[in-house]
Amino acid sequence: MDSLHQLEIIILLLAVVLALTTIAQTISIPYPIFLVLGGLVLGLVPGLPTVTLHPDLVFLVFLPPILWAAAYFTSLREFRQNLRPISLLAVGLVLATTAGVAAVAHVLLPGMGWAEAIALGAIVSPPDAVSATAIGKRLRIPRRVVTILEGESLVNDATALVLYRAAVGAVVSGSFLFGGTILNFVFAALAALAIGIGAAWLTRWALCVTEDGYTQIGVTLLVPYIAWVIAESVHASAVLACVAGGITLRQYFSGAVAPATRLQARAVWELLIFILNGVIFILIGLELGALRDAVPAGQYGPILFAGLMVSATAILVRFLWVPLAALIPRCLSASLRARDPMPSWKGLFLISWTGMRGIVTLAAALALPMTTGTGAPFPFRPEIILISFTVILVTLVLQGLSLPPIIRWLRLEEEDELEGEERLAREHAVTAALTRLDQVMTEDWVPMEHIERVRLQYLRRLEHLTRIGLDEEARPDGSIETVQRLHHEVLTAERIALIGLRDDGTISDEVLHQLEQELDVAALHQGVGERRAGRAHP
Repeated sequence: MDSLHQLEIIILLLAVVLALTTIAQTISIPYPIFLVLGGLVLGLVPGLPTVTLHPDLVFLVFLPPILWAAAYFTSLREFRQNLRPISLLAVGLVLATTAGVAAVAHVLLPGMGWAEAIALGAIVSPPDAVSATAIGKRLRIPRRVVTILEGESLVNDATALVLYRAAVGAVVSGSFLFGGTILNFVFAALAALAIGIGAAWLTRWALCVTEDGYTQIGVTLLVPYIAWVIAESVHASAVLACVAGGITLRQYFSGAVAPATRLQARAVWELLIFILNGVIFILIGLELGALRDAVPAGQYGPILFAGLMVSATAILVRFLWVPLAALIPRCLSASLRARDPMPSWKGLFLISWTGMRGIVTLAAALALPMTTGTGAPFPFRPEIILISFTVILVTLVLQGLSLPPIIRWLRLEEEDELEGEERLAREHAVTAALTRLDQVMTEDWVPMEHIERVRLQYLRRLEHLTRIGLDEEARPDGSIETVQRLHHEVLTAERIALIGLRDDGTISDEVLHQLEQELDVAALHQGVGERRAGRAHP
């Protein structure tokens, strides 16, 4: 019955996640923030069962696919181009935040040793990849800012977790080895890169040797967990292994599977990540209910004050570090200053303010040992956990909710570089297709009339792309939206007509589904794939 009760709780959580996500979209609030607040309210309701998260569950079940997917959709080109700012944030800022938070905690919590304070600093220092992706991509943030924020949040976990393990080890054993920590960091990073790249190559081989689309999708779902477990078993950075694997696999995935499999895989992965994100954010709020009895009632006030001060410290250190990390390298290198001028204050301000904490901070706090090597209780464990949760709430709610008005206030300039790259890519692809048609003409396996028909289609596409390039500046404002609405209207009319044929028995559901999939692909091609049809049908 206990297992059945847990299954009922999981089903209830999924239902709550779907309901809260729908409400969040209706009132235009990023759903991670709304889910955390909803979980917090549920966790404080008397009589509800207490939900206690096991840290291994958070690390092993949630993190591998989320990190792998975030890395998969990260542009390797832009990651390389922004490697310097990403490294300064992922390594330098983590160290600076850990030091600042440790100093504040050591002062505010009498009796807290430096090892426990450093452990707290390492826990709250890394902004979260899940939070940055789930909140940042829903807002109109410049592409380079998004790249830096996502790159930072993907890599900084490795730095923070190495510091965290060193500090926890010092508390448990009573000794700290600085040289060993540096060696561990280097080994964890290099081994993780090797494991991640190796896992991606093995995945590519597995995808190439199998023809079944469902098996191929299953392989992509399994490999993040394999990379994570292998990295953990050799004490490498499992986070970095998943990041390296996801980025590497993206370079080969397009040529390894069929188009239908790619569409199906993307749908499966998007649903999985949505569910995992939703569950973990609501669990962050629910876990606070389990902490009600962990701290004596009279200590809530001082600990909450310490949590607010630690949150302010983490935010302030980031505000100081980001402009310095942009300014100092350019002051030291004239070539860098000429090649990459100083970013605008708007971009620096946005990067400084976007530092939401989430799943890694949650898991690291809950993973603190219960006892030390001597059998004594781990010092300040409840206090560290409660402070960590306070930082999560403050950064997610305060910074997350304030991002939309801040972005509107900053009036950031829109970037059209991707539009030019997209048009260039389309023209290049059409030209390659026409070249291949010329080669096919010398072969005997296709009639000439078929070749001419296909050639005419591609010539029309090339003419359309050329006309767009010539008339781009002359188009009136809103013309893109008008054309997209037109495509949406005609595709919707086709869909409604097909559904009418199905409803009156003229065609079967199988025929409807086949033609509907073609309409869906066409809608995606025209940029209206996210728009719902004007008329709902069962």
